[in-house]
Amino acid sequence: MDIIKDILTFLADNVFGQVPILIGLITLAGLLLQRRRFEDTLAGALRATVGVVVLFIGVEIFAGGLTSFQTVLASATGTTPPKSDNTLDAFLGSQGGTIALVITVAFLLHVLIVRLFPAARYLYLTGHLMFWISTVVVASLVTVAPDANQLTLVLCGAGLVAAYWTLQPLWMRPLMRKVMPDDRFGYAHTSSLAALVTGYVARPFGSREKHDTERLKLPRQLSFFKDVNVSTALVIGVIMLVAVALADDQVVDKLAAEMDAKLSTWVWALLVALRFAGGIAILLYGVRMFLAEIVPAFKGFSDRVIPGTRPALDSPTIFPTAPTAVMVGFVSALLVFLACLGIFAAADWFTLAPPMIMLFFVGGPVAVFGNVVAGWRGAVIGGAITGLVLAIGQAVTWSLFDRTAPELATLADPDWYAIAWLLKAFDPVLGGASIWAVPVVALAVTAGVLLILGRRERREVAEEKTSGSASATGQA
Repeated sequence: MDIIKDILTFLADNVFGQVPILIGLITLAGLLLQRRRFEDTLAGALRATVGVVVLFIGVEIFAGGLTSFQTVLASATGTTPPKSDNTLDAFLGSQGGTIALVITVAFLLHVLIVRLFPAARYLYLTGHLMFWISTVVVASLVTVAPDANQLTLVLCGAGLVAAYWTLQPLWMRPLMRKVMPDDRFGYAHTSSLAALVTGYVARPFGSREKHDTERLKLPRQLSFFKDVNVSTALVIGVIMLVAVALADDQVVDKLAAEMDAKLSTWVWALLVALRFAGGIAILLYGVRMFLAEIVPAFKGFSDRVIPGTRPALDSPTIFPTAPTAVMVGFVSALLVFLACLGIFAAADWFTLAPPMIMLFFVGGPVAVFGNVVAGWRGAVIGGAITGLVLAIGQAVTWSLFDRTAPELATLADPDWYAIAWLLKAFDPVLGGASIWAVPVVALAVTAGVLLILGRRERREVAEEKTSGSASATGQA
C-alpha cells in the first residue's frame, strides 16, 4: 500500500505538478502514436516542452512586476490582509500528501471518464490548477468533515475534482467556439464561471463585429495603442507612477534597492512596467510555440487512445486571439477591485488584499470572452465582473478557510469560491460519514450530463445525414 502511495505521490509531484514535463510527455506520446519519424518526434516533444518553459519565463518576469505592484498598491491604499492562526504553508505541510494523492487519483479517473464517454471530449491539462483545485477541495472537505481520515479525503476529493475537470471545459465550449471556431482545444481554467456570467450579461451591450477590441478605430495620434506591447507598458507605467507617488517612501525605496541600490524609485517604476510588457510578449511567444506542437500531436491520442478528444489548456492560450482585450480586462478588473477595497474599508467590513496575479489571469481571459460577445464593451464588463467577484469572494470566503488555509481566499479564482461554498452549503447535510455523498453525487451528475450530451450529438449527426440524403435525392 505504501508503494502505491509513493508512486502516486511521485507522479503528482514530478509529472502533473510540472507542466513542461506533462506537456512534453503528452506531445511525445501523441507523436509516437502517429508513428512520426524519430527526429520529428524528438524535436516536436522538445519544442512543446521549451514552449511551456518560455511561457513560464514570461509569467515569472511579469508576475514579479505584479508582485511589486501589489506591494506598492497595498502601501498606497494602507491595506493589510487580516490575520489568522492558520496558514497555507502549515496546511500544505499537514495535507500536502493528501493533495498529491487527490491529483493523481483524480487525473486517472478523469482519463477513464473521457475514455468511456465520447461526449466528454476534452482532457484537462492545466497542471498548476490541478494542484490548486485539489488544494481547495481538500481544504473544503476538511472544513466540512474535520475528522475524516486520509483515505476518505483522497477518494472523496478525487471524485469531485475529476467531475470538475471533466465538465468545466464542456460548459465553456459554447464560448470557446466563438474564440476558437475550429475547436482545436478547450478551455481549462478556474475563471470559467466569471466568463459564463460575462457571456450572458454582456450580450445586450454590443457585438464583436462592431466593437472588437482588436479593430478599434483610434485617432492617428493614439494609433500606437494598437500595439499591445506599447499600450501595456504605457498603462502599467502610469498606474505604477501614481501608486509610487501615494505609497510609503520606505516601502518603495526597499523595492527599488532590490533591483539596484542606486536606482531612482521613479525609474524603478518605469522599469517594472517595461518588464511587465516584456513578460507578456515572452508569454505570448511561448504560447504560440507550444500550441504549434501539442495540438497536432494530440491527434495521436484522439485517433488511437481516446477517440475524439482534444486538450483543454490554460487561459494564456487564448491571449493571442485578443491581446488588447486582455489588457482592457485587467485594468477594468483592477479599477473595480480598488473601488470595492475603498467601499469595504469605509464600511469597516473587510480589508481586501489586491490579488494582482488573479486580477490579470482571470480578468484577461474573461475579457477575451466578453470581447467575442460584445466587443470592447464586453471586455470592460468582463473585467468589472472579475473585480467584483474577486473582491466579494475574498471578503466572504476568508472566514470559511479560517481553520485550514485562509490565504486561499486571497489567491482564489471564481471557481474556487463556487466549489468551497457549494460544499459549505451541504455542510449540515453531509457531515461525518455522509461526506461520501460528495463524489457519488458529483460523478452521477457527470455521467448523466455526458449521457445526455452524447444522445444529443448522435441525434444531430443522424439529422445531418438525413438532411444530406434528402438534399442529394432532390438534386438527382
